[in-house]
Amino acid sequence: MKRVASIQDISCIGKCSLTVALPIISAAGIETSIVPTAVLSTHTQFSGFTFRDLTDDMEPIRDHWVKEGFKFDAIYTGYLGSLRQIEIVKSYFKSFAGEGTVKIVDPAMADNGNLYVGFDSAFAKEMTSLCAESDIALPNISEAVFMLGEDYPGEDASENITKELLKKLAEKGVRFPVITGVTLSDGTFGFIGFDSAKNEFISYGTEKVPYKSHGTGDVYASAFTGALVNGKSIYDALVIAADYTAACIRNTYNDPDKVNYAVNFELELPYYLKLLGKI
Repeated sequence: MKRVASIQDISCIGKCSLTVALPIISAAGIETSIVPTAVLSTHTQFSGFTFRDLTDDMEPIRDHWVKEGFKFDAIYTGYLGSLRQIEIVKSYFKSFAGEGTVKIVDPAMADNGNLYVGFDSAFAKEMTSLCAESDIALPNISEAVFMLGEDYPGEDASENITKELLKKLAEKGVRFPVITGVTLSDGTFGFIGFDSAKNEFISYGTEKVPYKSHGTGDVYASAFTGALVNGKSIYDALVIAADYTAACIRNTYNDPDKVNYAVNFELELPYYLKLLGKI
């Protein structure tokens, strides 16, 4: 069985981070090993949430895994809470990213032109250096501009602006940046990526649904990781993740009993498995 290590926080209520990554990647038939970076009572859409920093546990977990000789087919990182956590993740890359191990970074730190609470330009700069050690990085528009120190062009930035951002990320050393949550010129909603090795852009979009929710980026990155580790090409894995995430959003949009803080990713897992060719 393939094995993925996912390094990010646990939000006890909110359907994001590890509570999304663990079920989605596991459903894809992959052993999912977790490194919790923090425990929150809810995700950050709620006020007054509790926060337990687990930075001091990250290095002992790494050291024990090294001692046991564990190997991983992919290392996938999401929300990291501090500069020190970014440095520790780099040590995970050095310790476990052998030949054939894919390093996937979702630089979860900003949305709608704003950094998350507690982050600053120094954090964004350090996140750029982590993305430069990845095989695939999955920022949204906001995260891309903060990593580059650019002005925020809005969530509906043109394809040309998005492509320029991708080229600049490649110049920073990011091998395969993919900007998610992009409105394409035909009105669809999806991603644009840049394969720096081939100097080629890729893109794909699905029908845009007038509904936004916390955690869709985590759903996307987790579905992408599961598809890639199942042997799909980068492009095919990105498309599968887009189709699955769009289905989750549509399901939630049409659900009269939906919660207002997350998407119904659970109800669309059979569709995800169908996209993977497992059912």
